[in-house]
Amino acid sequence: MAASFEFLRGVLGVLCVLFAHMAGRSGAAVRNGQQRVSRLYAWVLRAAACGVALALRHSLDTIALAVWVLAAAAFAAGWWATNRSPKPEDLTHQIFPE
Repeated sequence: MAASFEFLRGVLGVLCVLFAHMAGRSGAAVRNGQQRVSRLYAWVLRAAACGVALALRHSLDTIALAVWVLAAAAFAAGWWATNRSPKPEDLTHQIFPE
């Protein structure tokens, strides 16, 4: 049984939003010096490919615009979540007293 194109379009939309979230997390990690830039480029390319694929078969419609807006919000949420994460505690002096 073949899947409908609208279902596949929905899957691409969900993937686009998830990839944008991971791109935001990776962007914040790159800015903090915790990751390489190539990882950020990979997430951005994945999100962009899914976002462009939404508009290939159909003309620009509300579904594509909604996915792009959600992807931008997911990018910002990923960036914010990574910057707000607590820093790991330094327990060196408690584990190994001087």
